[in-house]
Amino acid sequence: RLAKLAGGVAVHLPCHARAQNMGQKAAEMLALLPEADVRVIERCSGHNGTYAVKEEFHATSMKIGKPVVKAMSTMKDGSKPDHISSDCPLGGHHLAQGFEAQGLPVPELNHPLTLVRKAYGLK
Repeated sequence: RLAKLAGGVAVHLPCHARAQNMGQKAAEMLALLPEADVRVIERCSGHNGTYAVKEEFHATSMKIGKPVVKAMSTMKDGSKPDHISSDCPLGGHHLAQGFEAQGLPVPELNHPLTLVRKAYGLK
């Protein structure tokens, strides 16, 4: 069965993946799925491990992630993404929270491997 992932996917490339020179593996994998429109955002989400969950740093972490949310909220063609994704589960949830905080509709948040599973119709 041919895998399909219709709609736009805004993919966050986390800082630690860049620091480890892993490349854009998740985005490359998702781009192989027919009908998937993938946009990669290479910028800090502001989460930084436990930093964002500490009350005294949460507002700052949200401010750091604000440009990422803005970039992820629109695909290259101006449409809204159907999905947001990140190799980093904490970063992904932090960005989804950023969508809410900015009053934007929150696209479906999934790990890249979950998007592949859904594209193949697997439960």
